[in-house]
Amino acid sequence: MVQLIDLYAEHFDPTYSAEELSLYHQGGTVDPLVRKYLELLKSCRTVIFITPCWWNSIPGMLKGVIDKVMKEGFDLSHTVTRTGIKGLLTNVQHCYVLTTSTSPTWYLRFFCGDDIQRVFVNTTLKQLGFEHRKWLNFGGISWSSPQRRQRYLQKIAQYRFK
Repeated sequence: MVQLIDLYAEHFDPTYSAEELSLYHQGGTVDPLVRKYLELLKSCRTVIFITPCWWNSIPGMLKGVIDKVMKEGFDLSHTVTRTGIKGLLTNVQHCYVLTTSTSPTWYLRFFCGDDIQRVFVNTTLKQLGFEHRKWLNFGGISWSSPQRRQRYLQKIAQYRFK
């Protein structure tokens, strides 16, 4: 079964209210979407994030999902030990991060610190327990031709997501 989540259509609020923040260290929430998203993540094998790349990184909306949904605690997304974070979402065997960016991919990788691959994919998602992680970026989208965009969409449509 495929479950699509459109954060904007569902009116997800990526910010913390004072009440929400007061529940943070207990792993609590007043936002029903936070509970819904965590339950979905705990029950799936594959996760695909589709997002633009803004200022060389993930946008605030996606960062807000990570901040609000991925909380420390038993039966949540991770625990923290003396040796570091232990991800509890080990059911996620495959994770794909599909992005678009104005900058070419090589520029993001070599001149901007490779933030999406290095920080989001190889650190954050790994710490949450996600197994096989892959980043696919369509760089230079702002000046790309309709034909190039169509080829990219065809490539993604034919990609063997697991």
